[in-house]
Amino acid sequence: MGIVLVIGIIIVGLALTGFRVAQEYQRSVVFRLGRYKSLKGPGLYWIIPFIEWQSKVDMRTMTVTVEQQETITKDSVTAKVNAVLWYKICDPEKAIISVENYRSAVYQVALTTLRNIIGQHMLDEVLKERNTINETLKAIVDEATAPWGIKIEMVEMKDVEIPQSMQRVMAMEAEAVREKRARIIKAQAESEASQKLADAARIIVENPLALELRRMQMVQEVGADKNTTTIVLMPSDMITLAGTLSNYLSKKS
Repeated sequence: MGIVLVIGIIIVGLALTGFRVAQEYQRSVVFRLGRYKSLKGPGLYWIIPFIEWQSKVDMRTMTVTVEQQETITKDSVTAKVNAVLWYKICDPEKAIISVENYRSAVYQVALTTLRNIIGQHMLDEVLKERNTINETLKAIVDEATAPWGIKIEMVEMKDVEIPQSMQRVMAMEAEAVREKRARIIKAQAESEASQKLADAARIIVENPLALELRRMQMVQEVGADKNTTTIVLMPSDMITLAGTLSNYLSKKS
């Protein structure tokens, strides 16, 4: 009777050791004698002690920082680029069975793909078309990791470092572009001003009185500046007319 009780206690103890708990974000891939048996979790579940064992998989979105890579662009410029990758396991069975270490595998695929895709683009494209490159990078990595039950959610290039000499060249190029734009704007303004002056001259030729009105306006503007002395240029015919009128008035008086 005592032996039976001891055996019963041992069996119960072994049975209790088979209970496992998986968190809400975890899944357990269970193997029986080396062969895939089932997927367990989340919550409480039981596996056969010494016959079955498990590998837990985190189903949450994971972040991988791809270390800075020094690579050469299509136009032979050395650039240092790093990136961040977000992925999620959608098939735990494949993630455990199809690849030895899915974390390392995803990292290496992202690393090599980043180097290759930078080498296929010009430096200007790498700097200005990051969104397009990110989408291409995501599509390539996602295609490579799909057989492992992994879904790539997003890929972003963080920093792009270029040599100091190239930075100076790009700064000079940007300055030249801005100077060109400023000269074009100035030339357009001078062209418009010349056109307006030509229109004004045409109006004055057609109506000489407009010149006198403009002259009087200029006198008013000069007077508004509170100058102590104002020199007014008057046409000779107006001066002659004013002198004749003054003589006439003096003789009449």
